[in-house]
Amino acid sequence: MSAQDQREHDRAGALAARFAEVFGHAPDGVWRAPGRVNLIGEHTDYNDGLVLPFAIDRSALVAVRLRRGGGPEGDVVDLASTWAPAEDELSRVRFRTGGLVPGAVPGWGAYPAGVVHVLAGPDGVEVPGFELLLDSTVPVGAGLSSSHAVEVATVVALDELLGLGLDRPAMARLTQRAENEFVGAPTGIMDQSASLLGRAGAALFLDCRDLAAESVPLPLAEQGLAVVVVDTKVAHSHADGGYAARRAACERGAAALGAGSLREVPDDADLGVLDLETARRVRHVRTENRRVLAAVARLRAGDVRSVGELLTASHASLRDDYEVSCPELDLAVDTALAAGALGARMTGGGFGGSAIALVPAERAGAVAAAVERAFAAAGLRRPAAFTVVPGDGAGRVR
Repeated sequence: MSAQDQREHDRAGALAARFAEVFGHAPDGVWRAPGRVNLIGEHTDYNDGLVLPFAIDRSALVAVRLRRGGGPEGDVVDLASTWAPAEDELSRVRFRTGGLVPGAVPGWGAYPAGVVHVLAGPDGVEVPGFELLLDSTVPVGAGLSSSHAVEVATVVALDELLGLGLDRPAMARLTQRAENEFVGAPTGIMDQSASLLGRAGAALFLDCRDLAAESVPLPLAEQGLAVVVVDTKVAHSHADGGYAARRAACERGAAALGAGSLREVPDDADLGVLDLETARRVRHVRTENRRVLAAVARLRAGDVRSVGELLTASHASLRDDYEVSCPELDLAVDTALAAGALGARMTGGGFGGSAIALVPAERAGAVAAAVERAFAAAGLRRPAAFTVVPGDGAGRVR
């Protein structure tokens, strides 16, 4: 058993024990779903584009037990989470599986509730009540898909417990619907796919148009490299207006160019027919798809180091054409590059969240320290900097 597997096993054991304390009996099992880092391919997924994320070694764990025997409590879902204001408290949410509507369940509870809502929709499955205890090491609001990890862990658990037989692409689509229809966040399908399909030591090359997926080797340690994540501590939200406005601009641009999505726009299309802002949004998506293809080609050739320049070009495009960066993200990227990173960019939806830097492994600590000093000098809140490695996708913790 690897060190990472041992840590997950130990966390799962502790969570099962805590579940028994909270609910008075053992769970049916413990399931995990990792967060993700998107190496490159930002804001392309909802444009039927190309992405290259990888699952990370930080995850959401859920201990779950189905209610059995019916009765007045048979459709009650009782949720608890270690995400709470005080370390010794639990955050609690309770709802019934029937009649769920968007907005009915507050806070973090909306993520498991969204999964139930979609599963139990028209012609769906009968979802009984259940008890669930959540623990997550994926930073919240950092652009590492903490919410998707909760949804994926929930759907993987319910799929097994209810014997639904869903395949991984089906679960990705289902959790995307939970985000879009129940949570109200117009996200694409990348985050769920990375959490479900990730492989240790590899990135996931995903075509979001048809969900064709390929694991591409990402041998960081073997090439003396590391990926440093800088959580700026500027929380972002996919449910706010900025993300939705970018998506709407892409849809307008595709329609104006006579295409169903930006993926269908030919390379020689005249962007001059668009207003300047929409043209910039479209240009980012088209050039980002090309950068993903270039990154995949370099990884297939075993040249991880040269991917760094593509990351930096991606950030410039996200900053200038898509306008989803912020001063904290720009500072993290610029400082990492000055401290010896091979490339750096914001990752995730933007407007806050995290930046990533591809660095020689021996420079990881120096890059993290340089970023912390730069934030202190600018009078900003101290960021959290840490390394991540490509890990396996969601499943039951044995």
